Amino acid sequence: MGSQKKRNFQIEAFKHRVVVDPKYADKTWKILEHAIHEIYNHNASGLSFEELYRNAYNMVLHKFGEKLYSGLVSTMTSHLKDISKDIDAAQGGFFLEELNRKWADHNKALQMIRDILMYMDRTFIPSTHKTPVHELGLNLWRDNIIHSSKIQTRLKNTLLDLVLIERNGEVINRGLMRNITKMLTDLGPSVYQEDFEKSFLDVSADFYRLESQKFIERCDCSEYLKKAERRLNEEMDRVSQYLDTKSEIKITNVVEKEMIANHMLRLVHMDNSGLVNMLLNDKYDDLGRMYNLFRLVANGLLTIREVMTSHIRDTGKHLVTDPERLRDPVEFVQRLLDEKDKYDKIIGSSFNNDKTFQNALTSSFEYFINLNPRSPEFISLFVDDKLRKGLKGVSEEDVEIILDKVMMLFRYLQEKDVFEKYYKQHLAKRLLSGKTVSDDAERSLIVKLKTECGYQFTCKLEGMFTDMKTSQDTMQGFNSAHGADLGDGPTLAVTVLTTGSWPTQPGITCNLPIEMLTLCEKFRSYYLGTHTGRRLTWQTNMGTADVKATFAKGQKHELHVSTYQMCVLMLFNNADRLSYKEIEQATEIPASDLKRCMQSLACVKGKNVLRKEPMSKDISEDDVFFVNDKFTNKLYKVKIGTVVAQKETEPEKQETRQRVEEDRKPQIEAAVVRIMKSRRVLDHNNLIAEVTKQLQSRFLANPVEIKKRIESLIEREFLERDNGDRRLYRYLA
Repeated sequence: MGSQKKRNFQIEAFKHRVVVDPKYADKTWKILEHAIHEIYNHNASGLSFEELYRNAYNMVLHKFGEKLYSGLVSTMTSHLKDISKDIDAAQGGFFLEELNRKWADHNKALQMIRDILMYMDRTFIPSTHKTPVHELGLNLWRDNIIHSSKIQTRLKNTLLDLVLIERNGEVINRGLMRNITKMLTDLGPSVYQEDFEKSFLDVSADFYRLESQKFIERCDCSEYLKKAERRLNEEMDRVSQYLDTKSEIKITNVVEKEMIANHMLRLVHMDNSGLVNMLLNDKYDDLGRMYNLFRLVANGLLTIREVMTSHIRDTGKHLVTDPERLRDPVEFVQRLLDEKDKYDKIIGSSFNNDKTFQNALTSSFEYFINLNPRSPEFISLFVDDKLRKGLKGVSEEDVEIILDKVMMLFRYLQEKDVFEKYYKQHLAKRLLSGKTVSDDAERSLIVKLKTECGYQFTCKLEGMFTDMKTSQDTMQGFNSAHGADLGDGPTLAVTVLTTGSWPTQPGITCNLPIEMLTLCEKFRSYYLGTHTGRRLTWQTNMGTADVKATFAKGQKHELHVSTYQMCVLMLFNNADRLSYKEIEQATEIPASDLKRCMQSLACVKGKNVLRKEPMSKDISEDDVFFVNDKFTNKLYKVKIGTVVAQKETEPEKQETRQRVEEDRKPQIEAAVVRIMKSRRVLDHNNLIAEVTKQLQSRFLANPVEIKKRIESLIEREFLERDNGDRRLYRYLA
C-alpha cells in the first residue's frame, strides 16, 4: 500500500482591505444620541431597541467605544442640567414631588440606555476601567442635581423642616420622604450622611436639648419619663418608616443623651416624684419605665441601683434600730419580710429580675439586719410564734413559703450560731410543752438549716426529736411496770433529755411536793434499772403540770401551770396565807423565776388564782399571798403563765452571749489548726483572713478573739512562732 502525501492548507488574507466609511462613527452616534433624547423626552415607544443595540455594538467593535462613552456622558449631563432647572423652579411643597418624579424618570431612562449599551458595558468599560453606565447615571444625577448649588441646601432644609413638622404633631407625606431618603442612600452612603444625616442629628440634638429642658422644669419624674419614652419610640418609628436603618442607633443615642443621660441625677432625686417616691409607693410601671430608659445610657442602672441601695439601707437601719419596733419581735421580723417581699416584687416586675439589683438588695439586708445584735433572737422568736400557733390551718405549700422566707433572713445573719442557741431554746420549749403545730414543719426547717450549714449545725436539734420519741417508749414501759401501783394518785410524764443536745441548766433547785417526789423516785429507780451507767437530773424549770383546784362555792377548775407554779399552789393546801419569803424558803425556786411565777399567778387579770397584799403589778419580798376565793373563769381548763415569744431579760441576754462566746472558742481553734496543718507555715494576717473566711458560714469571728486562740494554741504547743519573723507561725505536728 503506497503512502499518501500530506497536504498543507493555508488561509490567505483578503486581497482587498475593508475600508470603513470615515463618517460611520458620527452617523451612528447621531442615531444613538437621537435615541437618548427621545428616551428622556418620553418618546421611546417608536424606537427599535434591537437596531440601536446593533449600532452601539458596531461602534465598540470598530474601536469607537471612547466616542460612544464620552458622547453618552455629555448627552446625559445636558439633559440633567435641564432637569435641574425644572426641579429648582418647583415651588413650595411641589419641590420634593418634582424631584421624586424626575428621579423616577431618570431611573427608567437609565435602564433603557443601559440595555442599548449593554455590549459597551460588558467589554469596553471593564477593559478601560471606566464607570459602568448605571453607576455613571447615578453619579451624574448626584453631581448635577443633588449637589447643584440651588438644590443641595434647599433639599436638606426641606427634609429637616418636614421632620420638625412631624415632631410637632402634624402629618407629613411619609411615602414621599421615604422615596427621597432612599434616593440619597442609592446615590451612596456618603451622600445620605453628608447631605442629610449629619444635619439631621445636629438639629435633633438641639431640638431635644431644648425640649428636655422645658419638660424637666414643669413635669414630675413619671410624666417626664413617659414623654422621653414616647419621643424615643417616635424616632424609632420614623427610622422604620422613611430613614436609613443605620440611622436608628445614631438618632436613639441623641435622644438618650439629651433626654435621659443629661438629666439622670435630677430625675432620680426629684422631690415627691423621683426614684425614692416610686419605691415608697410601689409605682411598678414608672419604675419599669425608668429601668428600661436608664439601661440605655452609661451608668444609668448604676445610678438607680445606688439610690435604691441607699434608700433600702436607710429605711432598714431605721427599722432595726427604732426602739418602738423592737417591742414585738414577731412584728419586727414580719416587717423585715414585708420589706423583702416588696423589693423582690419591684425587682421582678419592674427591673427585669436584674441580678445586679438582687445582689444590691441582698447586701443591703445583710448590712442592716446585722446592725441589731438581737436579730438572731428575734428571727428565732418569729419561727417560734409561727410553729406554735401561726401556721394553724395553713396549707403545706404556704408553710414552705414562710419557712423559705425565714431561711432567707437566716442567710443574712453573720452570727448564725447565736440564732442556733436561741432556736434550740425555743424548740426545746415547744417540744416539751407539746405546743408545736406541725412536726413536719419543724423537721422541714431543720432540713433547710442542715442544707444551709451542714450536719454539725443541726445534729443536736435532730437529737432533741430522737429524745422525744425515745421518751414516749420509756413512759410506756414505766406505766406498764408501775401503772397498777399508782392508783388514783398523781400521774407523771417524763421526757429524758440527752445532756448536750438540749439547752439544760445545771444545778436548778426546786423542792417538789411530797406526792410528786415519791413518784419521781419511782421513775428514777425504773429508769436506772433499765439503763446502766446513767445519771438523772431533774430540770424542774422546763416542766408543766395540770392541777385540779376547788375554789369557794365548790367551783372547780383544772389549771395548766408550770412545775414551779404547781409547787407554789400545792403549798396552799396546808396554809391560807403565805409570805413571799415563806414560799421562797419552802420551794427554793430561784428568785427571778419565783417572782415571774408569782406575778403570773396573782397579777394577771382573769388568771389570778391567788391574790396578794398590797395589790400591785410587781412582786416584792414583803408581799403576802392567799387563794383568790372569787376566782371565776368560763372555761373549766385554765392555762396560766404560758408566756409565748418572751424576750430575754438583760442578765439572760448576757448569759446567752457568754455561752455563745465560749462555744466559739473551740471552733476558732479547730479552724486555726486545720489551716496550719495544711499550710504548715503562715503569717498572722493571712491566718486571720483564712479563719474568718472558714467560719463566716456560722459567725463573724472577732480578730482579737482569733489572736487569743492562737496564743492559747502556742501555749499548748500546737503552733510556734518563727524565730526570725515573729509574725510567722509554724505548725507543730
